[in-house]
Amino acid sequence: MKLQSKIFFILLFILLTISRIKSQEIQGSIPLQEARLEPFKMEVTYNKTSHILFPSPIRYVDLGSENLIANKAGDIANVLRVKSSVRDFEEETNFSVVTEDGRFYSFDVFYSTYPDTLSYDLSKLERTKEQQYSTDVLFEELDGESSSLTELMIKTLYEIPKRTIRHIGSKSFGIQFFLKSLYVYEGKFYFIIQIKNKSNLSFHIDFVNFKIADKKNLKRTVVQDKILSPLRTYPILSPVNFQSNGEYLFLLDQFTLLEDQVLEIELMEKDGGRHQKIQIENSDLVHAKIVEDLHLKLK
Repeated sequence: MKLQSKIFFILLFILLTISRIKSQEIQGSIPLQEARLEPFKMEVTYNKTSHILFPSPIRYVDLGSENLIANKAGDIANVLRVKSSVRDFEEETNFSVVTEDGRFYSFDVFYSTYPDTLSYDLSKLERTKEQQYSTDVLFEELDGESSSLTELMIKTLYEIPKRTIRHIGSKSFGIQFFLKSLYVYEGKFYFIIQIKNKSNLSFHIDFVNFKIADKKNLKRTVVQDKILSPLRTYPILSPVNFQSNGEYLFLLDQFTLLEDQVLEIELMEKDGGRHQKIQIENSDLVHAKIVEDLHLKLK
């Protein structure tokens, strides 16, 4: 009997100890609620389309249910169209958006026959308010670097007025196309190109192409060149109006060229023939301006 009592108290002691340890673990943990990202609230309807203007091009959209339809507004990369696919759905639903500047946005959606608002401009949010409703994501192509930091770097370099390269450019049909500056930072190239339209016709950009070509094959069109895909383009490519200028920044992974290679940057006109092309030597790449003491502009 004494032995049974002793075993009972030992087991009771063990159970109380385990319970106390678990209680301490729970008390010492951080509630997941503290990591909550506040969603935007919006209303949608069946007969009208809502539009959301984001500060950066849209990269990814995930819809919470089949009650919603959402897609980008044609060639406008930073505008999302949203509407209801059915009438009078009752349950709340949601959707999420990731933009090229590395921001994640969450939306709670309700049906309304007569929504109060149909257009939203998230670029009007102050940065302090934006942080409450959006957060950073990490893209694989940026090697784990903060997407928002990369975006700030892009915008800051883009706004530097000084031209650091003056020997690389082309000119024809009233269009001047040249490499304004080339920066390097943390294994990434920042190419800044400028387009001057001196003609009386607007220049609609079809695309800007980066490719590595062999010097001996430059005049042959059948040869397969190595195409380089920019990680970022800022701002969104738009027409360069007549008698005006356009400027764009392209972010690429760092690379070098062989002795018999050049980097070609092609500017192609949409539905036109005023194409431009510039060539960059390896010596230009290895002398890219190093980014030092750069004051990022937090907005």
